[in-house]
Amino acid sequence: MARDWIDRSGEMEVFSAVMERGSFSAGARLLGLTPSAVSRIIARLEARLGVRLIVRTTRALALTPEGEAYLRAARRILADLDESERAVADQAAPRGRLRVSATLAHGRLCIVPLLREFLDRYPDILVDISLTDATIDLVEERADVAIRIGPLADSNLVARRLGDSGRTIVAAPAYLARHGTPQSPEDLLRHNCIAFNFRRAEPAWPFRHNGRDVDLAVTGNVAANNGETVAQLAREGVGIARVGTFHVAEDIAAGRLVPLLEQWNPGDREPINALFVGGTIMPARVRVFIDYLAEKLR
Repeated sequence: MARDWIDRSGEMEVFSAVMERGSFSAGARLLGLTPSAVSRIIARLEARLGVRLIVRTTRALALTPEGEAYLRAARRILADLDESERAVADQAAPRGRLRVSATLAHGRLCIVPLLREFLDRYPDILVDISLTDATIDLVEERADVAIRIGPLADSNLVARRLGDSGRTIVAAPAYLARHGTPQSPEDLLRHNCIAFNFRRAEPAWPFRHNGRDVDLAVTGNVAANNGETVAQLAREGVGIARVGTFHVAEDIAAGRLVPLLEQWNPGDREPINALFVGGTIMPARVRVFIDYLAEKLR
């Protein structure tokens, strides 16, 4: 049984390497094997499973549907094995490469400024951070932790709440000098309001008055798909924006933007979560990083 498991895990590694590099010979070079040895291992794997996993074409390798399913499972299992071994190795002290994924704006404004102190605390950790608004697969991208804002999709990942983010209505002083300062939510109907154009964007701006929540449908002549662009449009005096507070906190402090209608702010907030793979098996480098973010972001 033990030998069978060794063979199976080795087959998974060979199969993953071949598909990662796109050819038998390139996968063989990655693993230090001969192409003929790799070919025999893949043939043995397909024979044992009783299905064709790879279709060879004149230009490349193509996966069958069964091959795609096996590749996903193999990558997940190999990642779990890597995590388990690293977790054992890291128990003595947090060390090693820590792969972090964060969104562009929140990463730049809130995560990156915290890294110097974190690295001072843990000099044996190498932080490898990627900023992207694309939703990545932690297993496929070999990321240790992803920082995400907003509701979470159902997944097998573990999430830890780090804090939350409020929203603020802002405008540039130059815009307000030209168009006046709104004194009530209804005044926004006479202003150019900057919108979001992504799928889960709010169709209206919420307000709270005398304990009652009211949604106001505002309009404008420009929309964007991310908070940094919306904040920049507001700084340029294009219009009035309602955006995550972390986007504009520095601008408000510097006087580049002015908060508006705060007495009507409904206090709605979006959760900030750290997502990671492995459940209770967490490498020390991941645990101390998440603890550090929870300390700083709450």
